[in-house]
Order: sequence, then C-alpha cells, then structure tokens
Amino acid sequence: MEHKIGIIMNGVTGRMGTNQHLMRSIVEIIKQGGVKLSDGETIMPDPVLVGRNKAKLEELAKRSGIEKISTDLDSLLADDHYTIYFDAQTTGRRAEAIRKAVKAGKHIYCEKPMATDTATALELFELCKAAGVKNGVVQDKLWLPGLRKIKRLIENGFFGEILSVRGEFGYWVFEGDTIPAQRPSWNYRKEDDGGIIVDMLCHWRYVLDNIFGKVKAVSCLGATHIKERVDEQGKPYKCTADDAAYATFELEGDIVAHFNSSWTVRVRRDDLLTLQVDGTKGSAVAGLRECYIQHYGNTPKPVWNPDIAQPIDFFDGWSKVPEQEVFDNAFKVQWELFLKHVVKDEPFPWDMKEGAKGIQLAEKGIESWEKRCWVDVPEL
Repeated sequence: MEHKIGIIMNGVTGRMGTNQHLMRSIVEIIKQGGVKLSDGETIMPDPVLVGRNKAKLEELAKRSGIEKISTDLDSLLADDHYTIYFDAQTTGRRAEAIRKAVKAGKHIYCEKPMATDTATALELFELCKAAGVKNGVVQDKLWLPGLRKIKRLIENGFFGEILSVRGEFGYWVFEGDTIPAQRPSWNYRKEDDGGIIVDMLCHWRYVLDNIFGKVKAVSCLGATHIKERVDEQGKPYKCTADDAAYATFELEGDIVAHFNSSWTVRVRRDDLLTLQVDGTKGSAVAGLRECYIQHYGNTPKPVWNPDIAQPIDFFDGWSKVPEQEVFDNAFKVQWELFLKHVVKDEPFPWDMKEGAKGIQLAEKGIESWEKRCWVDVPEL
C-alpha cells in the first residue's frame, strides 16, 4: 500500500529550502521509493514547489525533477490533495502563511525560527492544537552524525558526570565587495529579521535541551563586527544585525555550556561546528560528522613551563569513535519522522512549542546583551 502525501513546499528557492529540504530530503526520499513503513507499505511524497518568482521555480523544477510548481499559495491551500504545508520562507513571512495553512486544515512543518517572537510562535502552536493538525519545526542538528555519537557516549556513561560543554560555530562570510558573500544580505539587517543570535541560539536551545540538559539561564554578548557589506545587487548596505554572539548557558545538573557563534571568524578547528564535552571520566570533541574521545586513563598530565617547547602532543591520546551506525542526511531523517507522524501518528516531540523555546532563548539572549546581565529562562 502506498500513502501518497501532497506537500506544499513554500520558499524552497532559497539556499536551505533548495539544498537541504528539496534536493537532499524530499527528492532523495522519492528516489529511494518513499519512506518504508513495512513490507508493502510506504509513504510517497508528492510535492509542489511554491514561491513568488516563477522563473526560479521553473529552474528548480528542471533541477529537481519535481514538475509541479505554483505562485498561487491560496489555491493550493484549498486543494484537499495537499495535506502538509512546509515553510522555508524568510522568518517574517512565515506566521501569516502558517495561519492560512492551519485554517485550511493542513499539517504544518516549518524551518526555524518559526516566527519573529515567542508570543507569535506560541500563538501558532495553540492554533495548530485547536485545529487538531500535526505540527513540527526543523531541529536538524540533533541528527548530525557527530552529535549522535555524543548522545551515544552519554547513554553509555562514557563521560561520568558532565561538567561543561563548549561549542565553536562559524566561518568567515565575505563582505560581498571583491568576493561574493556566501550568505544572503538579509541575515545582516535587523529590520529584515537578521542576526546570528536569532539564528543560532534557536539551534543551541534544542541541542542543549535534548542532549545535555534544560537551559535555565543565559548570559550573552552580541556584536556587529562588520559594519558594511554589499548585497546581491552589488549595492553597499549598513549592517544593523549582530554577526557574532558569545553566550554562556546554565543548564540543569550544574552543567555550564558556552557557545561562540560567528560569521566573522576564520576556521582553525576540525569543522565549521565543533563541540567539546568534558566529564569526570572522559571528554569528547565532535564536529559535524566525526567524534574523538579521551578517557580519564589516557589524559596527559601537563606542567606549566613556558621556558621550554611543549613536550606533549595534545592530539595524542585521543581516539576516533568508529562508525557503528549508518547516518543519513539530518534534514532527511527528520522529514521521514514527520511523514510517519502524519500518516501513522508515530511520536514526534519536536513540535511548535519546542520551536518556540528556541525563539525564547534568542530573545533572552538579546535581553541579556541589552541589560549586560544574566537572564533566567523560565518554562514555557
């Protein structure tokens, strides 16, 4: 039996929508013959690509092999064939479209942040609950191979008592004058809902909550290091949003987490994101895919002496975690789980309330920056 599921994919002409959600998720699910539920039972996505630019949609249709495109969202929402509405538009456009989709009885799956403020995000969650539609928010980093390996180490008791978590995220985003920028210009304009705090603290919330412990408080300092950039049309513009954030989080269990997030940093580490976890029995350093561990028994004993060359190679004594599982694309994994949730009512805890928690942490981070103090993060 094949469950054919119509999906309205709105905003997929953008970088994330095209690469991660369409090409590496939905297209790959179709190529593999759908999501297998059992022998002879599958879920087959039937997407339509939606956007405001018909030429971009036509180009994307050729590239993806998805023939159906539309610039008329309202007519698609009125079509009972489409049971899921997916939104990957810019943040400011998302809430209005989701309200329409909920009113039309569609299940909702959307990129994060799902709204520009916590109150709106919670309103959307309550609308979904009242309408009885299933809902979910993208929390992709939970399925990164490196973080899955960290999770397994925790489950196996490798760390003992976890003491701290250190995250380093980011890379140099070119200004756009001599070398084209590799991120869209709206990211650097506060008036267009840009800023790295709004972007990345949403990620760090679900990573910390789901892997290490609930976030209780935050201390955050933001910065706009690059004051002017050049947009997609070659025009200079003033940067009004933060391009770096230096945040410390207090977690339950007395765990301290610190994340540096920056689009103005040059990478000299294993990956664009690295996470170090230190515990009483051992430590681990994970990138997007790989993970290295050092047990208590392999920990060197350094002695401070700046007058001689360092005798210890601190990369020795670390072991690579072997590939014990097969890891698929993180976005694709969550898409498959959401499709199973819609068709078979399988558990899917990453709903809009979880998405609202990410926005809440971003807002508390900005409040901390403005007040220059620690800010508590209450339960929603």
